[in-house]
Amino acid sequence: MGFACGIVGLPNVGKSTLFNALTATAAAAAANYPFCTIEPNVGRVPVPDRRLEVLARLAKSAKIGPTQLEIRDIAGLVRGASKGEGLGNRFLAAIREVDAILHVLRCFEDPDVTHVEGGVDPLRDAELVETELLLADIESLERQKDGLVRRVRGRDPEAQAKLAVLEKLLPPMERGTPARAVPLGAEEKDLAKGFQLLTAKPVLYVCNVEEAAAATGNRWSEAVAAMAARQGARTVVISAAIEAELAQLEPEERKAYLAALGLEEPGLAKVIREGYRLLGLITFFTAGPKEARAWTIPEGATAVQAAAQIHSDIAKGFICAEVIAYEDYVRLGGEQGAKEAGRMRLEGRDYVVRDGDVCHFRFNV
Repeated sequence: MGFACGIVGLPNVGKSTLFNALTATAAAAAANYPFCTIEPNVGRVPVPDRRLEVLARLAKSAKIGPTQLEIRDIAGLVRGASKGEGLGNRFLAAIREVDAILHVLRCFEDPDVTHVEGGVDPLRDAELVETELLLADIESLERQKDGLVRRVRGRDPEAQAKLAVLEKLLPPMERGTPARAVPLGAEEKDLAKGFQLLTAKPVLYVCNVEEAAAATGNRWSEAVAAMAARQGARTVVISAAIEAELAQLEPEERKAYLAALGLEEPGLAKVIREGYRLLGLITFFTAGPKEARAWTIPEGATAVQAAAQIHSDIAKGFICAEVIAYEDYVRLGGEQGAKEAGRMRLEGRDYVVRDGDVCHFRFNV
């Protein structure tokens, strides 16, 4: 099951620097000119989770396997992208392929790094990108509406249901409301997924600040946080320059550097965790002498769906799941202690897995 976040924003806001730091590679050519990222660069990054190390220690695991998130660095958007300006068509197509958006906003001054809009204004930049995505969505819905109307005339009930959702979405979007903010019922949301709307994707605003503001933020990041609060969105403050430095250091050097800057952890750890939450994902664990491993599933997934993440045969021959809550596993000193205290449960295939569950699946193929 793949989950991907796309890093988007205007040119020269720090997207590729952030991507390089996230993947600890120089795969994306960070440079001071627009469109240095021509095709989406793709990297897989481990999701930081201290619980995994605790479980590995208690289970005396030989290896640790963190869960991962796919990150894509997407070419910078410019004004007019919805009409094909710059690399607009590629930009929009690349966004359609991701599940959530990490929207990088420049919140720092630097005379050596040009800004395509002439000056630093993250709220303007956010609105510009959102407007381009909204215009592309409106154009897409208008095209799809024509086809649905023809199918409705042919008495197609599925088309009639989809057309009703489209007609509920289009008016507020034409007034400037992104698709994710238009109230829809559960069935309507399922139908709306078929429209592949860019503004339906969840957004995390990543405020790229100067090094001195990495721990506290600045006036621009505060303005972005206020905007995000009004939208019901979330923000993270990072300094891409610091993250790029950290990516080149050894673990002990990294700790010392963070401490000197007054930071508890790299900003990238917050970006990855928030991106993970943005996608509505949770983590369950398996732990034993060979390996302690974290696994990604959508919130609300059942035990048999979780088993399928490990191997399709386990899901096919599913008998039951032995489940221990993470807190019980730690408090009682591991699997044996949890069993002796009666804190290990046997759950069936329809059990809804909770974040942090430590699972062992019994199966027979």
